[in-house]
Amino acid sequence: MPGAGMPGAGMFGMFSKGAKSSGGQKADLATEITASLVVFLVALPLCIGVAVASGVPAELGIISGVIGGLVVGVARGSTLQVSGPAAGLAALVAETVMEFGVAMLGVIVLFSGILQIILGLVKLGRFFQAISLAVVQGMLAGIGLPLMFSQAYPAADAKAPGTALENMAGIPGLIADTVSNPQTLIAAGLAVLTVVLSFVWKNVPGPVKKVPAALVAVGIGIAVAALPGVEVKTLQVGNLLASVQVPGAEQFAGLADPGIITAILTFTVIASAESLFTAAAVDRMHDGARTRYNPELIAQGAGNTVAGLLGALPITAVVARSSANVQAGAKTRMSRTLHGLWLLAFAILLPQVLALIPISVLAGVLIHSGWKLFAPYEFPKMWRQDRGEFAVMTVTTLVIVATALLEGVLIGLAAGIVLAAVRMSQTVIKQHIEDDTAKVVMAGNATFLRLPEVIEALEAAAEAGKPRIRLDLTGVTHLDHACRSQVEEFTAQQRGKGLRVELLMPGPAKHAANAQKAADPQEQPAGAWADSRPGRPADAPSPSPTAEWFYLDTRPMPEEYAERYAQEYAQGYAPR
Repeated sequence: MPGAGMPGAGMFGMFSKGAKSSGGQKADLATEITASLVVFLVALPLCIGVAVASGVPAELGIISGVIGGLVVGVARGSTLQVSGPAAGLAALVAETVMEFGVAMLGVIVLFSGILQIILGLVKLGRFFQAISLAVVQGMLAGIGLPLMFSQAYPAADAKAPGTALENMAGIPGLIADTVSNPQTLIAAGLAVLTVVLSFVWKNVPGPVKKVPAALVAVGIGIAVAALPGVEVKTLQVGNLLASVQVPGAEQFAGLADPGIITAILTFTVIASAESLFTAAAVDRMHDGARTRYNPELIAQGAGNTVAGLLGALPITAVVARSSANVQAGAKTRMSRTLHGLWLLAFAILLPQVLALIPISVLAGVLIHSGWKLFAPYEFPKMWRQDRGEFAVMTVTTLVIVATALLEGVLIGLAAGIVLAAVRMSQTVIKQHIEDDTAKVVMAGNATFLRLPEVIEALEAAAEAGKPRIRLDLTGVTHLDHACRSQVEEFTAQQRGKGLRVELLMPGPAKHAANAQKAADPQEQPAGAWADSRPGRPADAPSPSPTAEWFYLDTRPMPEEYAERYAQEYAQGYAPR
């Protein structure tokens, strides 16, 4: 499927030493392999954890991780983004499994993948590129903070209570339980050692620092777990092939259920949004090739289609593994593809090796990844640069922590849109009295958000008690319907009261029409809104070169017109 962004026959070229990524960066084979091992170590506990949180066997999580590497990983949509079982869909998957059963999960994931492919083919993927930096950073922090707290429990061989807020609230009790048990204290010590090594290993002198800190921590963890009297929890993986559940005719018949259709649509929207929002975040982590959103959406759809056929968990791009991939120095798709191969090989051929790895060590790897995602130093930095964007970033983070990823991103986007609207609506309003004229001069963008200020300025001009009011809006670059209507109504009201009003409105230039008006003062510019009453003076000022429609009156109003305007206004109509 080359049109879908899937690779062609150049698979071997991708794995050759010195191959170049699509961004032109030279790939180092050793770096790609070590990066893939780091991603594997991050992905393994995530696969198992997401599966357990979703209420399905742990093996299904590993199957989805393998598909994320070997199917999505070789696609050309993104270079460094890594996919696997969807943490953002865990709660929804658990509800779906509880309602429809594990067997129906495959059909739902299968058709969600097909819909994603269709969305990519009709080029809706680029829609997700319109996301602000503040929302992206808030999303990363909102993922990293709960990740750290959730992994604090397996770091001490304990089970997390549930939601992010519950996990945070349970930390004091976790600490008390940990220090009172020597075995959990050993597990926590391994997790702490892993986190410390992850931070300081890059400063180790000599070539030894090229070995990933996560691999060193795993080695130490295996050695400690093998000591007599040490009883820490290690990974337990069952038969991978026996866990495959291919949907049958009975499951496909369930497509007649409206609840199944709703679940398919919900999975499609959330999985697509989570993957492409993650792509925007990952692209900001490196200077390599940018994500091609439509091919990436098709690749995600292909992965979910395969996952559905095998009855596995839905797949999305995952920030934790993607950031680990970038931080490990990966430059090409090789590392993310190999990580899927390691998952498959170890789960099928070497499950006994996995059984030697302490869970607390893998939790420590994830805590370090969560800290890098949270990046607390970005908050004061954003505060110094832009306090409005800081508010958007903070709101996004807090909502994700309190609810879920998709809800937090959507609210963050809404906050960003409101901020942009408020900033675009910057109106400068100046008022002063000059002889017998109350003048109001406006400039900038006048939108409904500034309507209270506009009304206040107009009312102040009317209350000045002067016989003439001059409203100069030629400096306004954008005048929305609400503000324009308010100005028009105000002008009609004041004219109805017998006041003289000069109103100059903004608009694009109409040079030909202005030239016509100069030749014949009685002719108005095309599209103009002008004073068309009898007796209009020939020396009435012309509109500015940028005025398309204007209302300019500089002469005293005759008494008969003032009386007629007052009568017609009292009847609810004021002619222009």
